Amino acid sequence: MNGVLFPAGAHVALQIALRTGVIYLVVLIGVRLSGKREVGQMTPFDLTLLLLLSNSVQNAMTGPDTSLVGGVVAASTLLLLNYVIGTFSGASRGFRRVVEGEPSLLIHDGKAIESHMAREHVSMDELERALREHGIADVHDVALAVLEVDGSISCMKYDEIKPDANTHLARRRFIQKKQ
Repeated sequence: MNGVLFPAGAHVALQIALRTGVIYLVVLIGVRLSGKREVGQMTPFDLTLLLLLSNSVQNAMTGPDTSLVGGVVAASTLLLLNYVIGTFSGASRGFRRVVEGEPSLLIHDGKAIESHMAREHVSMDELERALREHGIADVHDVALAVLEVDGSISCMKYDEIKPDANTHLARRRFIQKKQ
């Protein structure tokens, strides 16, 4: 009974913490490389991957230890690492870019940028769905559409850009209207 509730010693707890830390970093890198996707936009494939991934790494974190303390050590390590990563991300723009990535331009001046869409694994159907959610009927009505780091797609229509704004698109549209 004692082996189930408590690990054999402090070295086991330290080993669990180290294993959990390594797994956390590997999963963080894997998720970061897999691209941006909002939790609400997860496909059944994404959810299946997430569930299988969590199940597959559990044993790698705790090893043969199934004790209560072993689980607490693993959970505490994950929470602590998440807090530390969040703190560094808030304090350093460069670190935040590495961990979270950068926004990607998907539409510029009414034209979809297919190379960016391919790199970010965003299909035309997904982009058009996001436009409809913003009340936009056609790609040509969009001045800018950006895939944000959280996986959401932000859109700006031409009429949302002030004619006197100091932007390339605003100046171009303003000049075209005057001619």
